[in-house]
Amino acid sequence: MLRFKNLGSGSSGNATVVESHCGGRVTRLLVDCGLGLKHLDQRLAQAGLLARQLDAVFITHEHGDHVGCVTQLVRRESIPVWMSHGTHSAMGAPELQGLLRVAQDGQSIGLNDLEIQPFTVPHDAREPLQLSCTDGDRRLGILTDLGHATPHVALNLAGCHALLLECNHDPELLAASRYPAFLKQRVGGRFGHLANAASAGLARELHHAGLTHLVAAHLSLQNNRPELAVSALTQALGCSSSDIGVAHPLHGTPWLNI
Repeated sequence: MLRFKNLGSGSSGNATVVESHCGGRVTRLLVDCGLGLKHLDQRLAQAGLLARQLDAVFITHEHGDHVGCVTQLVRRESIPVWMSHGTHSAMGAPELQGLLRVAQDGQSIGLNDLEIQPFTVPHDAREPLQLSCTDGDRRLGILTDLGHATPHVALNLAGCHALLLECNHDPELLAASRYPAFLKQRVGGRFGHLANAASAGLARELHHAGLTHLVAAHLSLQNNRPELAVSALTQALGCSSSDIGVAHPLHGTPWLNI
């Protein structure tokens, strides 16, 4: 069985737990760690977990809302952390006590019964990676923090049974926001974040009969509204709004079985 729970999504911090159950063995991966250590412990507790029950961490890129307390966490719990060379360098190459594992585009990572497939995305970070995870039966795709969806992105997410998908902004709200011009250009650019329509277009491309969960994630508090993201996705897929989940910035999602 494969399941996941987002612990929080957005500029205030991103973290998602992926859990596989196979033959009585449970494997847990934390994807991103963009919270303070105290808040991470609290949200793990709300999910019924302790940090020491994590088997590994995967960091997608070096921005603060994804890195957070990762150095403290892996040192405290002595668990391995996967990230690209570029991400580690952009973080200032912290000493991780031999716990650093290097992730690369297209190079599968085996973590007990969980297989992780990292892939590159266009984002304004040193060497960003997003990922899919599978237990050999079901597959989860996690895709946030990219300016546009390349064919490589779509190829790596094809056939996923669940998607945590960035729906960052509505272009009209972004244009009318108090963001300075340079930041509007960054967010809306080809190496920024996905607008609702772009996310909907990718969701349409990836949609298939086995897709059981689609969760809109990384919504901007200033430049988006949950109802706008959900409307774009439902129109693209021809489904009901009740079929679309939204990751809350502070509470994330419930546990979702894939």
